[in-house]
Amino acid sequence: MHLSTVALALVLAGRKVSAHTTMFSVQVDGADQGDGKNVYIRSPPNNSPVKDLASPDLVCNVNGGKAVSSFVKAAAGATLTFEWFHDNRNDDIIDGTHKGPIITYIAPFTATDGAQSIWTKIAEDGFDSATKLWAIDKLKSNAGKNSFVLPARIAPGQYLIRQEIIALHESDATFNVNPARGAQFYPSCVQVEVTGSGTVVPSDNFNFNTGYTYSDPGIAFNLYAAFTSYTIPGPKVFSGAAAGGGSPAAPVATATAVSSRAVVVPTTAPAAVPTTLSTVTRAATSSTTAVPAVVSPTTSQTPALIVRPSSTRRTSSKPTPVRCGGK
Repeated sequence: MHLSTVALALVLAGRKVSAHTTMFSVQVDGADQGDGKNVYIRSPPNNSPVKDLASPDLVCNVNGGKAVSSFVKAAAGATLTFEWFHDNRNDDIIDGTHKGPIITYIAPFTATDGAQSIWTKIAEDGFDSATKLWAIDKLKSNAGKNSFVLPARIAPGQYLIRQEIIALHESDATFNVNPARGAQFYPSCVQVEVTGSGTVVPSDNFNFNTGYTYSDPGIAFNLYAAFTSYTIPGPKVFSGAAAGGGSPAAPVATATAVSSRAVVVPTTAPAAVPTTLSTVTRAATSSTTAVPAVVSPTTSQTPALIVRPSSTRRTSSKPTPVRCGGK
């Protein structure tokens, strides 16, 4: 009896430990830029989530206000792939109970924590009703990789690119009401130097601490109740961005599209870009800065016509809510 109890405790502890995730590296047009932790990624000290929407850690995570020594160098229009793991490439990616969107933002480079009105959304992926898959499901099946395209006309310069995973397995209650639960945010900020001759500066001026609220339907979301759609939090995707969010091999048809968008990005070398499937609602706000760099090499490519359908919904059964903790 005692042994079986101990064994069960160990299994549950192991599950809790495997639950969380952190960004490990970046690829530029398929070229691995190497381990980026505390090199070009502002890495937190552990893989724990952020749940307090008022915390500056919501933006670039713990230690997000400490600039690191290097920048990933990428041409405008390049495909960037961010790799996520529990701790390293030999580890799990994220626990299977974690479901939710993956959202990518860009801001002019700042050596601060980025807790200002400086962010512009450039990619997102939520829930696909045709496949019944969340962005996190696709991340796991794609070996921890999530890809998106840099806007083809973005002005050269130094930027912060922030990608976040939002895990919804405890978002049936909000953190402000029940601090033991609430949506789990896993944000990570990468220092990127963009090259090219573009002139567009993303300027939606979104502020995470004021733009995300506990009443947002994408943050207060009951994964265990029946649902037919999911609304990704934050502003709409930048009109000059190439809207890629998950990294599906090919576009997937939706069953009942709630809305869809087409974005035309002028370019010299047209190429098809995968479709991102999601439903969107948004907000906006003001702007900021720029500082030094060390760079890593790569190549470039440019997108053309991007058609971005929205995410749609499914009807789910009511499994038992998951509770997780640990690191």
